[in-house]
Amino acid sequence: MFVERTVPTARYGITEQIQGTSEAELAAESLRNVGYAVLDAGYDAAGLQALQAEFERVRHAYIDHFGEERLRRLNEFHTVRSPLTLDSRSFLDLALNTALLDTLRCTITGTFILNQQNALVNPPGEAYSQAAWHRDLPYQHFVASRPIAINALFCVDDFTSQNGATFILPASHKSEKFPSDEYVRRNALQVEAKAGSFILLDCMLYHCGGINSSPLQRRAVNHVFTIPYLKQQINIPANLASAALTPRDQAILGFGHQEPASVDAYFAQRESRR
Repeated sequence: MFVERTVPTARYGITEQIQGTSEAELAAESLRNVGYAVLDAGYDAAGLQALQAEFERVRHAYIDHFGEERLRRLNEFHTVRSPLTLDSRSFLDLALNTALLDTLRCTITGTFILNQQNALVNPPGEAYSQAAWHRDLPYQHFVASRPIAINALFCVDDFTSQNGATFILPASHKSEKFPSDEYVRRNALQVEAKAGSFILLDCMLYHCGGINSSPLQRRAVNHVFTIPYLKQQINIPANLASAALTPRDQAILGFGHQEPASVDAYFAQRESRR
């Protein structure tokens, strides 16, 4: 039986308080404190249906292009790499979602860029690579006083306990080492979210996908936004035409942050910013 909680509002001995009021500020506060948040992306029913249809179109075109046999051999069959570069305005708009970018501005100090975007399918009854605990900056055992990378997992379908919604270890972005197995067993939480939501994670938060025991696939689009000192998984500016993008969009997508090919190119990049 569900029992509604009454959260106390009275307090004493408190002289300082964070003043978060907008959804972006509240999500950023949650990211800083416990390492995760759920954010409504603002899609209506028609917009979400259109994005779901585009997901399937891009995925099938991707499989046709690279070949099912090759993708399965590389353990890449359930992933579409960098779909925003595959002639899809829907995936580009998703990466530039206003609610998401507002939250990132409240979370990451200074400049941030899109490091990667990948469309993911969690098939029913199959093991997949993300069903293991990891950080989205893998093999790193350090913590930062401020976020340097944020994972924004867009739920194309509802995320439920039955279809393998993401498991997290709250506040584990503040600990260098992965905790003991018993700690994981006692403290892991599963984050359920509606289709059209972003599940936001500090990239140093330990998390994993669950096993999909439903009869249907669970789809998502993962984004990683980082400070610009971390190189992109795939060079996005090299695969997008800049003419159709605003200067703000170009900055977020990494234009101007590529590695200079020479000293002359480095100087030209410096001069272009004056």
